[in-house]
Amino acid sequence: MTTMIEDAAPVRAPSAFRALTELPRAFAELSALGMVGPMLAQAPRGDGHPVLVLPGFVASDTSMRLLRNYLTKIGYDPYGWELGRNLGPKAVGQDGEKLLARLRAVHEQTGRRVSLIGWSLGGMMARQLAHRAPAMVRQVITLGSPFGGSPRATNVWLAYEMLTGHKIDSADALAQLRESAAPPPVPTTSIFTREDGIVAWQNCIEPEGPESDNIEVIGSHCGLAVNPAVLYAIADRLAQPEGNWHPFERTGLKAMVYPSAGHA
Repeated sequence: MTTMIEDAAPVRAPSAFRALTELPRAFAELSALGMVGPMLAQAPRGDGHPVLVLPGFVASDTSMRLLRNYLTKIGYDPYGWELGRNLGPKAVGQDGEKLLARLRAVHEQTGRRVSLIGWSLGGMMARQLAHRAPAMVRQVITLGSPFGGSPRATNVWLAYEMLTGHKIDSADALAQLRESAAPPPVPTTSIFTREDGIVAWQNCIEPEGPESDNIEVIGSHCGLAVNPAVLYAIADRLAQPEGNWHPFERTGLKAMVYPSAGHA
């Protein structure tokens, strides 16, 4: 299982300047958590269902620890993927069999459908999982995942090829990438930022559908898993009753925090 997609639109990777400012912006988002803690504590509460959290490219479960801790505090049963660093097929298996086995283990252990949250590359993998095992998946939430457009509209595609040994234009990669780009058969939310310095935000937009939504936040790509606005949006999405999903509500003060909702 891998992620990125063949050339489809003239969208370019973010500028070098935006990429270089990623880490300082991410630290600022992390620092903001202390100021908005009371607001996050008031987020919708969970029903205890399992949530499988998938890290981004070259990251591990450690990068998602804060998110998993938050999910525990608001009433969910979060799980790491337990596959080490996300190095594409080196981590999940050539056809994603290890990740599918992890999903099945969580589903069988809890006896409930599993919500999937994936950051960047992890989000693209989450979409593929939803296609392959929809009976086990409750919903998918992606964070800065470029599941559409060109795989070269990122600042990491060369590193992806070097570290994974997987060419983004190989036949098997393109087939899996088309699978990732297709709307999953479960409720799906894409959380993205126009200030993304790693991937082209235009390629993170979910096509319009009865069970799809896009939530724009202000922030960096590297800070998406610690961004307060992202954490609140995730809590809201996970709290949607199973079988009664609704798009994210943006009225009142939320309109100031969440700039827009777009569809491809």
